[in-house]
Amino acid sequence: SVPSKSDFSDPVYKEIAVANGHINRMNKDELRTKLAELKLETRGVKDVLKKRLKSYYKKQKLMQSVVAENNSTDTYYDYICVVDFEATCEESNPPDYLHEIIEFPMVLINTRTLEMEDTFQAYVKPEIHPDLSDFCVQLTGITQETVDKADTFPDVLQKVVVWLQERELGTKYKYAVLTDGSWDMSKFLNIQCRVSQIRYPQFAKKWINIRKSYGNFYKVPRTQTKLSSMLEKLGMKYEGRPHSGLDDSRNIARIALRMLQDGCQLRVNERMHAGQLMSVPSSTPMEGAPAPCPPRYRN
Repeated sequence: SVPSKSDFSDPVYKEIAVANGHINRMNKDELRTKLAELKLETRGVKDVLKKRLKSYYKKQKLMQSVVAENNSTDTYYDYICVVDFEATCEESNPPDYLHEIIEFPMVLINTRTLEMEDTFQAYVKPEIHPDLSDFCVQLTGITQETVDKADTFPDVLQKVVVWLQERELGTKYKYAVLTDGSWDMSKFLNIQCRVSQIRYPQFAKKWINIRKSYGNFYKVPRTQTKLSSMLEKLGMKYEGRPHSGLDDSRNIARIALRMLQDGCQLRVNERMHAGQLMSVPSSTPMEGAPAPCPPRYRN
């Protein structure tokens, strides 16, 4: 809940403001030394280190105060499900090119243990462009043989639904989908559902766009929120093969975990409505994604 004006009169907020002022005057070495003393992560650029230290002190002071009762800094969701599709592409995609999903990966983050708890990966057989371009094969590392042997999208989506159901997401546990940018849902999944003549799945209608969350939390311009830049600013290196959907998802999950550790409350910030991409204001009440349902064909 957002504190009212009277809540901010609590002396703890004065203490937080004083601590923030002190942190703002620290140089990078001083920040690192203080983080090390507190046994916190010391990697990252100066702005990231400042935010990490401020979040730590804010949480400590709120926990020592009665304000903590109405001001939980814990994440609302039990799980966050990272998705990063790979899709058919040409070296220069014509404007009317229909991208089809060829890899559907998911990485499941447990927000309590702050660990990657599970992964899912399935390849998808494209129907409009069954033959992958050389450019697409080189970019994604996905071979023609792999997609030829794969299931079509509705069958893969059914496997995804079963995988989510087995983990009791949307029933026992609250969860949200997280992506790197808007395109995975607003473009790739949207186009794919039209191509496969199925309804857009309800569980993917709202999501956390980590680029927006990262930019707002660390006060970084939107131009510096590419996957490689986000990792670099946090003092991390990409692990695995770029443009492998599962490896990309794992690296996005590493960023999300670092943000949770730094005190960010990741929350849904984008949604699809009537086929259009829309923002979700931070004032919107928090809610988890619905329990996943089997794919439904359009009438």
